[in-house]
Amino acid sequence: MDHLGQFKKEVSSRIGALGADVELKKLSVEWARHSGLHKWSYNFFWMGRPAIQFPNDAWAMQELIWYIKPDLIIEAGIAHGGSLVFYASMLALLDISEAVQAGHVLSTGETKRKVLGIDIEIRQHNREAIEQHPMSPWIEMIEGSSISTEVVSQVREIAKGFTRILVSLDSNHTHEHVLAELNAYAPLVTVGSYCVVFDTIIEETASEMDAGRPWGPGNNPKTAVVEYLKHHPEFEVDTNIHHKLLITVAPGGWLFRKSES
Repeated sequence: MDHLGQFKKEVSSRIGALGADVELKKLSVEWARHSGLHKWSYNFFWMGRPAIQFPNDAWAMQELIWYIKPDLIIEAGIAHGGSLVFYASMLALLDISEAVQAGHVLSTGETKRKVLGIDIEIRQHNREAIEQHPMSPWIEMIEGSSISTEVVSQVREIAKGFTRILVSLDSNHTHEHVLAELNAYAPLVTVGSYCVVFDTIIEETASEMDAGRPWGPGNNPKTAVVEYLKHHPEFEVDTNIHHKLLITVAPGGWLFRKSES
């Protein structure tokens, strides 16, 4: 008997039931709205670095990374570097797993995997902490606007050396900026991998969460995703992920690449 296969079938059935529970989804959004007023997602760390992310979303990213086994993760938005270090540690675990399967000990000099982080401003104290972190061999950073011609060209040149690419967009959350990031980086995502667009939940939450910010309902990552998907049928929203998580900042933002353009 395939016990794992049976368990996965049960998981799929449960996720389907969660996705059909309209009242539970409303409660999840309401919880996210209220917790956002207290900056709940700012309370967590990964390997010593602040990671401004819902733990549920980090767990989902772990599952995707193990499934896809990317050799390059592109992340727009670094902040304190917690998610950058998290992705690097996941790539390190992939390297260790493959080394164990091959019967040898991994040296960090052997890794061909990389997390490429982009931010318009990498504060010096954050840069120093990231560069001194044990996960630094898996990390490269670019300072500059993620949608500038220079940065996009630099990222595309680096990406040429990799075969399985996953993208995470979590920087400026305006419709215009996220749409420009999607146009720049989603094409780099390899078939079978994902472009994950964070903070799509802004469309569903009250505007007081983002008071004073240039984004809000009607102008946010979710509206950018909707616009992008109109013209890019090679991507589709993986609804199973946000149905499973319930508590996520990225409902409708888990974009699976199912085919070439």
